[in-house]
Amino acid sequence: MVKAKLTPFITLNGKAKEAKTFYAQVLPDTKIIRMEFYHENPAFSELKEELVLYGSLEIKGTELFFLDMQKEYAAPTPNWSNSLLLDCATEAEFDEIFAALADQGSVMMGPEAVGDIRKCAWITDKFGITWQPVWK
Repeated sequence: MVKAKLTPFITLNGKAKEAKTFYAQVLPDTKIIRMEFYHENPAFSELKEELVLYGSLEIKGTELFFLDMQKEYAAPTPNWSNSLLLDCATEAEFDEIFAALADQGSVMMGPEAVGDIRKCAWITDKFGITWQPVWK
C-alpha cells in the first residue's frame, strides 16, 4: 500500500525563487530540492521570465512545493488563516528564525510564552507567508 502524504504548496507572483533561496539561507536544516523554470519546460518555452514551474524545498524533513503564477493569472493573496508551524530546537534558533522572518515582514504576535510553550510568535514574512516559530 502506498502511503499518502500531505505537502504544503505555496503559490507566488514571481517570487518563488527568491523565497526558496531566502528560506534555505535562514532556516536551519533546509535545502532546495528542485527548481525548474517555465522556460526550461517545452510546454512553456515561449515564456522568457525566470518563473518557477516546479520548485520544492525541504525544511527539517518536510517538503514544501512552490510555484510562480504566470502574469495573466494572479496568485491568491496569502493570509494568516494558514501558517507554517516550525519547531525550534533551541532558544537561539528561535531568535534567529524570528529575526529573519520578521525582517521586512509583519509580526502579529510575540515572541511570547503561551501555556507550556516557552516562546512562540506569529509572523507574516516579506513574501506574504505566515509562520509560527515555536520553542518548547
